[in-house]
Amino acid sequence: MEKLLIKGGNQLSGKITCSGAKNAALPMLASTILSDEKVTLKNLPYLQDITTMFELLGSMGADILLDEDMNFTIQSNNLKDIEARYELVKTMRASILVLGPLLAKYGKARIALPGGCAIGSRPVNYHLDSLRQMGAEIVLKNGYIEASAKNLKGANIRFDGVTVTGTENLMMAATLAEGKTTLLNVAKEPEIADLADMLNSMGAKIDGAGSDKIIIQGVEKLSGTSFEIPADRIEAGTYLAAAAVTKGDIKIEGINPNRLMKVIDKLINTGAKVDCDEDSISFSMSNDIPDPVDITTAPFPEFPTDMQAQFSVINAISSGTANIYETIFENRFMHILELNRMGCDISVNGNHAIIKGVKSLYGAEVMATDLRASASLILAGLCAKGETVVDRIYHIDRGYERIEEKLNYLGANILRLPS
Repeated sequence: MEKLLIKGGNQLSGKITCSGAKNAALPMLASTILSDEKVTLKNLPYLQDITTMFELLGSMGADILLDEDMNFTIQSNNLKDIEARYELVKTMRASILVLGPLLAKYGKARIALPGGCAIGSRPVNYHLDSLRQMGAEIVLKNGYIEASAKNLKGANIRFDGVTVTGTENLMMAATLAEGKTTLLNVAKEPEIADLADMLNSMGAKIDGAGSDKIIIQGVEKLSGTSFEIPADRIEAGTYLAAAAVTKGDIKIEGINPNRLMKVIDKLINTGAKVDCDEDSISFSMSNDIPDPVDITTAPFPEFPTDMQAQFSVINAISSGTANIYETIFENRFMHILELNRMGCDISVNGNHAIIKGVKSLYGAEVMATDLRASASLILAGLCAKGETVVDRIYHIDRGYERIEEKLNYLGANILRLPS
């Protein structure tokens, strides 16, 4: 099992470009099922989750081609299998995203109940109950979702809780449903609007993505398209946090700052200087020691849960005490035990972490428990005295493309150790 060896103490500086957003790319790949024509996706990140989605589509019979410019073209007109098998689904919760497209296009689907990061329950009930309202018959049998529908019909659907993948799944299903579908209490993440933009470029009729209400008028078929994946806002936020803990001075290019405003506001509260252009963010840490910042995670446009672990490290070396409240997932403080092994002073009570800043962190052998937790351990290693070894880095390879190469380009000293 590969590991990362991090020698701490280097200040990060320079320019970097983020990869395409995984959380935008995965639903876009699933949406290719909806069309018989070729769909080309540009700026796809090279990540394990993307590879898994390609394997899933390929196992169903999709044709996938890679050109010399590293653009992928997918054609799903001859799917021979409508099953997402457990051996693929178990490592990636986003595999549930093929459910809506398969039901809409083929009238049936068999999907293994999904796996992924161990950070709490992400109920699929929101997906299933909403699809039932559109006329689908769904049963859970032997660890699989078995669904069928002669014709999905438009419906007025209010989600019981905000769900990103649920919003995406229903939005995709509704594009080929009969009549109008209205989705309420929807997720408003930028990746929702990105998916709607792509689907509309294929001939869908979607209004309101990114707002409280999405209206989809079903169409008979979707055409092919060529679409570029936007930059990953969480990757950008992670590199900004890395600069914060190393007193760095970096510029991230090709990123829309409006997708990160709550993160940027909190970074400014730590004492950092942040300048934003239309498609770049310049960051410098003016304080020798960051000021503590309280965080409460919430759905977009509030502070993202995917940046909570990274800010735990900033607060761990701050000049005071900070409080972090995790309102999205119930098990997303598993990185705290590992951070405390490196000298952090963090206590947890339910969904509340109390972080007391310390003067120094110290290198140690630590173990990643999920994707963003692994990022926080790397950040801690960057600012720790001595060497840190992060084990189980397959978690980070699910969501960060060549993270050690990019950080080393900015001045870090990270070595990937073979298994």
